Amino acid sequence: MSQTGYFRAIFTVMRKELRDFARDRRTFLLTLLTAPLLYPLLFLGMNKLTNLRAETQLEKDLSIPVVGIARAPNLVAFLASRGINATEAPADYEALIRSQREDLALVIDENFVADWQAGKPAKVEIVADTTRRTGDVQIARVRSVLTAYGQSVGALRLLARGVNPMVAAPVNVGTRDLATAEAKRGIFLSFVLPLMLMLTAFVGGSHLAMDSTAGERERQSLEPLLATPAARGALVSGKMLAAVLVGLASMLLILLSFKVSASIGSGMARSLDVSFAAMGKLLAILLPLVLIGTALLTCLSASSKSMKEAQSHMVWLMMLPMLPGYALMAYPLKDIQLWQYAVPFLSQNQMLVKVTRGEMPSATQWAVYLGASVLLAVLLWAVAVWRYRQERLAISG
Repeated sequence: MSQTGYFRAIFTVMRKELRDFARDRRTFLLTLLTAPLLYPLLFLGMNKLTNLRAETQLEKDLSIPVVGIARAPNLVAFLASRGINATEAPADYEALIRSQREDLALVIDENFVADWQAGKPAKVEIVADTTRRTGDVQIARVRSVLTAYGQSVGALRLLARGVNPMVAAPVNVGTRDLATAEAKRGIFLSFVLPLMLMLTAFVGGSHLAMDSTAGERERQSLEPLLATPAARGALVSGKMLAAVLVGLASMLLILLSFKVSASIGSGMARSLDVSFAAMGKLLAILLPLVLIGTALLTCLSASSKSMKEAQSHMVWLMMLPMLPGYALMAYPLKDIQLWQYAVPFLSQNQMLVKVTRGEMPSATQWAVYLGASVLLAVLLWAVAVWRYRQERLAISG
């Protein structure tokens, strides 16, 4: 087959697969529009819940049960001045906390008055279930108020003895943040956006990739296609190209929905960089992952006898893009070695984090990343072509 005929066969197969895929309009629309439509709801919903939590748990008055209110009236009054109202704790306050009917309680020690008068540290205990994240904001709020009360009382005691309270603070610790504005805007993106985009890019064209091989094999429509004089490489390339276009379209729609949702959002959403230049960088990073995902799905589909068998691989396939994110949460990498830009999924994660932080990967990093990604996609394409050349591929049973 001539080179012209080879490419003509590729585009013929691609058009055929896209036409067949578009005929099932429900699947076509679900594949392209589900994630783009859900993403604004997810993004704006998270933003709304974050603001609502801040309003209800940080700004509004807080009522907490306290054991031994009468032992520390000044402390109770100080808490009230900071919007924390103390109520007498019931006898079963621990059971209430375990059942999540209360987030926390304060216990003023029985020896509080004696220790206070003796100038010793008087004990106040915060009782909470730290495995429940619903109370972490209230716990931090109460703890900070108690710390402020202790510091103010300590300063007054030193003044009463004629000692400058600054003597007790020999070191004045400050923080100078060197993070750029782009990096601060990318904090949220560095956690949520890379995972979502990597997952979408990797499995965005999964349905078409599986249906064009495993689905046709199950329907016994693959054998007539294999009987044509078209080269097997052209057949594989045409099917993969159709799946790549679907995955790319889905990813573009997600980026567009992200831009729209960030533009109409408030608070944190307004601070995010949603320029077309930033979106273009993300697209350039994720395009190789679309190729890798499509090639891998084509290989797995070529080894499956039915659509159901091919779909069973999605469970572990969807875990692959998540693994680097979870690993980096447990063990963040400080110095990224050049070879790590050749590791699948880890390289995409690091490249996305760089862009969302407002940094630009170097030319060497781009070269290693693109070279390794394209090489992996070519190897998977070769495996798929090898599998297509086996005659038993046309046998469904």
